[in-house]
Amino acid sequence: MSRHSTPENYIYMRLFFCLLFIFIFKLSYSNEKPDSTRAKFVFNGNVSLNSNGMAPIPSFSLGKPALIAAFTLQKRRFSFDPQIAFSLNMKPWIIDNWLHYRLIYKPKFELRTGVDFSMFFSEYNTGEYKILKGEQYIAFEVAGIIKFSPKSILSLMYWSDNGQDQGTIRGNFFNSIYERNDIEIGRSVLFAASLQMFYVAYTGKNDGLFVTPRVALSVRNIPLSLFIQATQTIKSNIEPNPGFRWNAGMAYIF
Repeated sequence: MSRHSTPENYIYMRLFFCLLFIFIFKLSYSNEKPDSTRAKFVFNGNVSLNSNGMAPIPSFSLGKPALIAAFTLQKRRFSFDPQIAFSLNMKPWIIDNWLHYRLIYKPKFELRTGVDFSMFFSEYNTGEYKILKGEQYIAFEVAGIIKFSPKSILSLMYWSDNGQDQGTIRGNFFNSIYERNDIEIGRSVLFAASLQMFYVAYTGKNDGLFVTPRVALSVRNIPLSLFIQATQTIKSNIEPNPGFRWNAGMAYIF
């Protein structure tokens, strides 16, 4: 039972925000000129198979193979960016429902805000039974995205993460990512690399500074890529210490 709201209230809250988001999308669409290309919805995403599933905060991982899917439905300044993650036996791990609004939307700079209604699932072994427990979270985001070029991007992000159930944690997530995309190797092979540094400060002595490099290879005009990433703890009081973790996989991009 939540300290602040019942599960029913949480469901009603999610439904309210989803309906509000759909209404704003519809209102924005109706105000567009029929011949405006900006009136079109943009839909894209990716589905990846991971050897050691890593969460959106990479210091936390599933510890076993996972299937992760992320989608974006965008119209002008608004977007809905859900993400779902399952273990390979199809037990749920993470369900994110991000709603974003871009306060500033320029070719070389974006400033956006967002709210996320999410569920995080953990499995507990009682000795006789295995119990899958779902915990509710609400997160708020402020992010700035600087586009030095179409291939070079710097993202700076802050989340306020708020567990809604008794026993869940709350805290802050500070994140920076520098990305280089579509670097050509020969005529057909494309290389992408990113370097992420982030700091988490959560209740219950869950603090730490981490660095995560990631590289990916793909072939031009083929919507598949191979990637490998690693997370190294720089400083942390999380027990047990996350130390060094790595993850490899294949992604289908559409």
